[in-house]
Amino acid sequence: MPKPAPSDTKSSTIVSHASCSVDLAGSTLDLWPLYLFHPGAVTLNFAVNILARCQITRLQTPEIRFKSIDTGREDVFTSFVEFCSAKRFNHGLAAYLLRYFFPPECNLKQGFAIETNSESPAGAGISGSSALMVCTAAALACLTRRKLSREELRVIAQNIEAQLIRVPTGCQDYYPALYGGVNAIHLNPDGIHREAINVAPQEIESRFVLVYTGAQRQSGINNWEVFKAHINGDKRIFKNFAQISEIARQMHDALRTANWNEVSRLLQEEWKLRKTNVPGISTPLMEKLIKVAQKNGARAAKVCGAGGGGCFVLLVDHGQTQQVAYAIRQEGGTVLPFRVSMDGVTSTGRSWLI
Repeated sequence: MPKPAPSDTKSSTIVSHASCSVDLAGSTLDLWPLYLFHPGAVTLNFAVNILARCQITRLQTPEIRFKSIDTGREDVFTSFVEFCSAKRFNHGLAAYLLRYFFPPECNLKQGFAIETNSESPAGAGISGSSALMVCTAAALACLTRRKLSREELRVIAQNIEAQLIRVPTGCQDYYPALYGGVNAIHLNPDGIHREAINVAPQEIESRFVLVYTGAQRQSGINNWEVFKAHINGDKRIFKNFAQISEIARQMHDALRTANWNEVSRLLQEEWKLRKTNVPGISTPLMEKLIKVAQKNGARAAKVCGAGGGGCFVLLVDHGQTQQVAYAIRQEGGTVLPFRVSMDGVTSTGRSWLI
């Protein structure tokens, strides 16, 4: 529990941004303690310039206001006392984080507004909620003058998101938001370690196409079903994840050496295994769009996040991204243009980073 913030905290408007991400291999293994059963587990992902944003503004009244621009959800409380006594929230993410950074004993008198916005479509599977958690937590750390390391911020964001969605949360989605770039997240008994992989952003951008199907999915629910099966000793699930773990290790080597033929092969193998884990991880529209893409230069495909809708990513022949994107749009899919984001979470105002 953080120390109560000083009641005389004065701050101008604070704005924080964090990046969404695309996962390439090893996801779901980042749920504790699954990775402990697969020694050498690693997950691979890269940050994209599809951003989450949080703005905190001091008010001249005691009101506490939350507003989500992208979802249209709002909460208004006449005072901090009223907020502390509330049991339900429309904007739970802001409420849960505020409750952590400002426990009831703070006895705040001056109010403020928290406004969030995500450029990620809802339920897209590209870590939009994790990016929102990171940038909102960073903004509140600035407001409360707390100094945190990136790893401390990751732990806070991950644990509070678990409280919010009421199922276990993995760790990997927070690292692209915190650091940007291309990442290997090593999941070891002594802790979680992030490694930056030296891949030129242009190499990623010229080979990957990100597609949104328009259908939302709930990653926490899909992951929870797989998690329960794994913990309950389902031999098929365990074997699948042993193979997924090995694929991720090989993907790590392939990315470091820019072996794109191997990346393509491994991406496709990972997707085949994913589809056997949970019914509905793929959808008819997703399968249709993937077939269209393959006829136009796509070499491999993989669902983003836990599947069941949302986004999938295509690896295409070098220089064929525009051709594949056009074919996808012709069939009713939405292509999300992106650049690899090399920036970690940023905040105006006071710095929170140790």
